[in-house]
Amino acid sequence: MTTGERLRIAYSPCPNDTFVFDALAHGRVPDAPALDVTFADIDVTNGMAERGEYDALKVSYAVLPYVLDTYTLLPCGGALGRGCGPLVLTRDERTTDLTGRTVAVPGEKSTAYLLFRLWAADTVPGGVGEIVVMPFHEIMPAVRDGKVDAGLVIHEARFTYQNYGLRKLADMGEHWERTTGLPIPLGAIIAKRSLGTPALTRLATALRTSVQLAWDDPEASRPYVMEHAQEMDPSVADQHIGLYVNEFTADLGPDGYAAVRGLLTRAAAEGLLPPLGPEALAFP
Repeated sequence: MTTGERLRIAYSPCPNDTFVFDALAHGRVPDAPALDVTFADIDVTNGMAERGEYDALKVSYAVLPYVLDTYTLLPCGGALGRGCGPLVLTRDERTTDLTGRTVAVPGEKSTAYLLFRLWAADTVPGGVGEIVVMPFHEIMPAVRDGKVDAGLVIHEARFTYQNYGLRKLADMGEHWERTTGLPIPLGAIIAKRSLGTPALTRLATALRTSVQLAWDDPEASRPYVMEHAQEMDPSVADQHIGLYVNEFTADLGPDGYAAVRGLLTRAAAEGLLPPLGPEALAFP
């Protein structure tokens, strides 16, 4: 990538991503690459990454083993945390076991689904029934309307599911944290290895600065956040940012890397993902 070229990047319209990228996307980060931004939900960006379509993307950690030959994991900008895992929701209080039940999920290569599979392996010995993939914003209405027995939800659904008359059956994050002691890996920022070490390092530095600028002046990002928050209540957007933008967004650090490697190694041991090479997560 040469000076003057725009970095083609795709990330979601969710408040945590627009909050993190606001300063960078709007040219307020010194010595940063200019961005050409495409918005897409994470199940779409996962496919984009597998096809190598963009210079950089926000993806599910679950897709990393399929793309790390082409992309490298950036040490910042993503979503890890505690108390922020996906939830399994049901409508009927009598549903206490998912054995043989139909469950809606937001993509079979999502980190949410990976965490769900690991949870189910430990807690649903009879095995769940049919898995139905649908866009995440359709899942709660489908559970409410009885089209599926349960739904796996992510993002702001943590704060709104009671509005649909639904109840929480289980928290995938609680199970992960209880069994590993590690934070929950959700979304990663990746960039093409072909950009070269100087450009990748410059991007990571700019992204860290963009995060810090957002923290220093949260109101500066509000127009960008609310423009893309899909009619979300501003208080829900703030909760969303508070939950998913944290110290691991600024830098994965030892615990963040341990969480990512732990998730992907455990999933590979269960036969859910291809194994990672020993240097697969190294940056750049």
